[in-house]
Amino acid sequence: MKFLLVSQYFWPESFIINDLVRKLVEQGHEVVVATGKPNYPNGDVFPGYTAKGIQRERFAESVELLRVPLWPRGQGGALNLALNYLSFVATGLLCLPWLLRGRKFDAILVFAPSPITQVIPAIALKWLKRTHLAVWVQDLWPESLAATGFVRNPKVLKAVGWMVRGIYACCDTLLIQSRAFADPVARYACREKLVYYPNSIAAEPAADTAETVPDELCRELEQNFSVVFAGNIGTAQAIETLVGAAELLRAEEGLRLVLVGSGSKLDWVRERKQALKLDNLTLAGRFPMSAMPHIFERASALLVSLRDEEIFAYTIPSKVQAYLAAGRPVIASLRGEGARVVEEAGAGRICEPENARALADSILALKAMTPAEREAAGLSGRAYFNEHFDMDRQVKRLVEILGSRATEAGGV
Repeated sequence: MKFLLVSQYFWPESFIINDLVRKLVEQGHEVVVATGKPNYPNGDVFPGYTAKGIQRERFAESVELLRVPLWPRGQGGALNLALNYLSFVATGLLCLPWLLRGRKFDAILVFAPSPITQVIPAIALKWLKRTHLAVWVQDLWPESLAATGFVRNPKVLKAVGWMVRGIYACCDTLLIQSRAFADPVARYACREKLVYYPNSIAAEPAADTAETVPDELCRELEQNFSVVFAGNIGTAQAIETLVGAAELLRAEEGLRLVLVGSGSKLDWVRERKQALKLDNLTLAGRFPMSAMPHIFERASALLVSLRDEEIFAYTIPSKVQAYLAAGRPVIASLRGEGARVVEEAGAGRICEPENARALADSILALKAMTPAEREAAGLSGRAYFNEHFDMDRQVKRLVEILGSRATEAGGV
């Protein structure tokens, strides 16, 4: 099949869609990617790119990338984020029809974490190309806006709900990354459009990237009972709870809580670490996604956390799949679908979200297990990953889903 992927986020930003595109190409499909300028999560446009102008490049040798101008996220704030979201819509509508003129596709796929507005340019392309449009829904709108505090005004949230309804009405297939997404998405869309399609990752470690992990970090991970949190260090991840747990565990010999990544709360964490003299809390910085397997394999346990909001109970954070694939025991400080997966996999321990004491107790309980017990939990998680989230299988299933649904709908 010939796919057009539309996404505001793509390589060199670290998202699972990068590996999915690689797998599509490996399996013999053709992919063109329409995206913006990389600036997530720090907010600054990556070196080698400019916010202005159109840029073309290649990904995985054969994938054509078309990049439209974008207002960078900057240091966050409502205005910057709104401009970031709207700029992709505006430049996508203006530039992509021209850049893709004369091109035909079997399906258009939108990778849709926030914002859902990135689907709008794809809708225009669907009409122009008379092509099946599928959206891989990663976040629930307008619920995520309220949960993160980005929008609080009920009238604005209602207006966003009507916008979401209109966007979904123009889509042919809505791929939902969690079964729990079905009811919330169905408030704004026909259930017939919904297909459960979970996130997946390419689990193979990249052997040539080991040198990107500093020896000092490797030693710290290997010489301590190290609990690694990887990913965005932001509001949604309940980072305050992690710092609270580190404070409660400061007297525990040989225990380290290691945060790998960056985000809007990183400076706050750095300040609290210094103020509370938390020597057991390590801020390792950002690493490419290809380096994560080398970090995970040296960790004693892997930690995922979210705020105690209803919307987050619907979500399976993509790092859950990455953690299961790593074959290490998992600590899940969250509710709902993510917790269900970890528990069903027998991969580790679940605790109440936004509860530093509960998190600290879970870490101590895992530390008290024998190495054989922790190894068994990790292997159980890996087996569950292979059965439910293996990317090779999931990519084949994606092609089957879109191929059959496009045929049933006559390709429109």
